[in-house]
Amino acid sequence: MKILLVDDDQLDREMVVRALNRSDLNAHISEAVTVDQGLEMYAANSYDMVLLDYQLPQRNGIEMILELRNETKDNSIAIVMMSSSEDEELSLACIRAGAQDFLLKSEISSVRLRRALIHASTRFELEKKLYNTYKKVKLLAETDSLTGLANRYYFDESLKQVLTLNTRSQQQTALLLFDLDNFKVVNDSFGHDVGDLLLKKVVLRIKSCLRGNETFARLGGDEFGIMLNDLSSSDQAGQVARRIVTVLHKPFEIASAFLQTTVSVGIAIFPENGKTSEVLFKHADIAMYRAKNNGRNQICFFEEEMQKKFYLRIKTEAELRVALVEQQLLLFYQPVINPENNQIVGFEALIRWQVGDELRTPDQFIDVAEETRLIVPIGEWVMEEAISTLARWNRKYNQVLTMAINVSAHQLCDRNFVEKLNSSLIKHKVPAELIDIEVTETALLKETEEARNALVAIDQLRCRLSLDDFGTGYSSVSHLRNYPISVMKIDKSLMPIDETDMKNIALVEGLVSMASILGLEIVAEGVETPYQVSLCNIFNITHVQGYFYSKPKRRKDIENEYLNNNVIYVDLMSENEDEH
Repeated sequence: MKILLVDDDQLDREMVVRALNRSDLNAHISEAVTVDQGLEMYAANSYDMVLLDYQLPQRNGIEMILELRNETKDNSIAIVMMSSSEDEELSLACIRAGAQDFLLKSEISSVRLRRALIHASTRFELEKKLYNTYKKVKLLAETDSLTGLANRYYFDESLKQVLTLNTRSQQQTALLLFDLDNFKVVNDSFGHDVGDLLLKKVVLRIKSCLRGNETFARLGGDEFGIMLNDLSSSDQAGQVARRIVTVLHKPFEIASAFLQTTVSVGIAIFPENGKTSEVLFKHADIAMYRAKNNGRNQICFFEEEMQKKFYLRIKTEAELRVALVEQQLLLFYQPVINPENNQIVGFEALIRWQVGDELRTPDQFIDVAEETRLIVPIGEWVMEEAISTLARWNRKYNQVLTMAINVSAHQLCDRNFVEKLNSSLIKHKVPAELIDIEVTETALLKETEEARNALVAIDQLRCRLSLDDFGTGYSSVSHLRNYPISVMKIDKSLMPIDETDMKNIALVEGLVSMASILGLEIVAEGVETPYQVSLCNIFNITHVQGYFYSKPKRRKDIENEYLNNNVIYVDLMSENEDEH
């Protein structure tokens, strides 16, 4: 028997060792003098028993018991507590903490010690068997026997606990309820054995599209529930539901037959749609019923506005895919001006989407494009179109104009991005230094190894890197230091309204000073008034863009209105269109 003896009194340890040696237990004894030393030895070795003194320096024996019972070794050791104190409350406290026996040091003898160790070991084995039986019974009580998922009881209890915690933290939780459309037909046509097999295969396929941190349960029959906790937005619930619907498109092969099944999903969000599990279940069930009434194989949110928003995202995604095929996307160009002489020095390419008579701006579709990763093919088209246009203009008008192209975090993570950029530059014979690749600080916050490598590779191509919208969101000087940034674009929200806007005047002046020290070029965005133009001249900002000069325009309008003489005339527009 391997025994860990923890006692800071040398004489007491010698007494215990003598008693053990006379006990015929064939004991192998390791000694420690503090709780911390004992825990270190326990972690590094395997023991059958711990003999533990209560009164120890720094921390007492009960603290060591509590730590041992929380160890990853699954409580697999018996503990006998020793003390010189005859206080019965102390002995009971030790037993409650997890010790199997308690010995007074004054009563220790080889016989009593041997008996205590054997009794403690036996009690511990019985406790362990009882605990393992409890775990098996608990598992049976909380698990669906057919699918291995959590059952309704476990799901209900988990949902109640999560909602109680989130009532304090105000975290969003989503409840997804769904069942298989027309499952009764499968049971009636092929039998319950085939129906059970179908349920198992459906569960496996749905699991494959989940991330593993969801609570997934079979609630009964063909009805299932999923709980999503700590949501940053309700859109995440819709995304999970869409993955479930999509993953079931492919038929299941069972008993030489191909069975097609779909699901109808209802979604309710805590706390907006209910603050108790009962109300949340009721509302998710109503949403699922509505999904079935809408033709099955549908997803419905309980809240009408949320559902409209969800359908709009689905509609936008479908229309974007069509837009790529039918070439509905187009580029507008906003001139970048030297305010000292009103000369055009370059352009920023800004995407638009023509749907019939409607011209959509990026705020109406870019979020969906990024979420669905359609931004990658869209970005490739933008890059090719912008570079080819710049090549044409510089040849035709004998100019050396620049072109700024906006790039998202998803594009930077595309391993082919830099190669395609380089290929386009070579194809159209455009010097790399004439291209500004614009990234936002949000993209830098999502830094991955692929994105960092892409930024370095862009710099090595000799393209310039611009940090867009500086002064909004998570603006950080560290980004200017850690990345090969050449251009800093001051966001239009920082541009002073007039001479009384002292804070923004000071901010812009400070940014210009910092950029000058760092050797960065500054572009002021959102320049809309004569005062803002004069301020840019005072601060020696040599590149500006904004409605004072021109709103974004189509390629032909840019050519006809501006490029013939490379001088831009002040274009005071009344339209309230974003500079995106």
